[in-house]
Amino acid sequence: MSKIIVGVDEAGRGPVLGSLVMAALAFKEEDIPKLAWLGVKDSKLLSSQAREELFDRIRELVHDFRIEVIEPDAIDLSLQEEGTNLNWLEADTSARLVSELDPDTIILDCPSPNLAAYRDYVSQRLHSAVQQKATLIVEHKADVNHLVVAAASIIAKVIRDRSVEKIKAKIGIDFGSGYMSDPKTKEFLEHHHKDYSHLFRKEWQSFKDVEKKKRQRKLADF
Repeated sequence: MSKIIVGVDEAGRGPVLGSLVMAALAFKEEDIPKLAWLGVKDSKLLSSQAREELFDRIRELVHDFRIEVIEPDAIDLSLQEEGTNLNWLEADTSARLVSELDPDTIILDCPSPNLAAYRDYVSQRLHSAVQQKATLIVEHKADVNHLVVAAASIIAKVIRDRSVEKIKAKIGIDFGSGYMSDPKTKEFLEHHHKDYSHLFRKEWQSFKDVEKKKRQRKLADF
């Protein structure tokens, strides 16, 4: 009987705008070498065209999967509640997704500097049957070191990018990538943070700074 290996990764952790996408992909152990043959690697090392091409190839090869799209309001909520943060939101989501996939091995890309604490947190939230059965591997750079996590990073990134393009088409404004390093995003935040407030992560410091600056300008009018 084939062993099931699950890789988990995310896309859209850092931007001020748009969703965070988490992907958990389950592969039969004997199919994993095929990912290398396809050219699967960490999504950040691939062009957008290459990711789109690999998306369909990975989808044909994957045994099972779970995807979760976490919208800005849910991300904000995770930062407002006491005792939680973005790392724990990712951990809770990861545990829930992989618990539905009956894995023998789970490999997570860890967003926290504390590997042991993150691993313990995820382990405690796995379904009891999965806790007893599966080996849990939590690493930094797992998307570089493990093909199943690299595949998850590609799927998450493509879904995130497609959702961003849909928003642009709907509102008729090219706001760039959603990251503050992008001049188009900075300009969009500056001029449209009230018009399209639902698109933004309001707990992000960059959003708070723009709101603060706007308030100061209004006070200066008096």
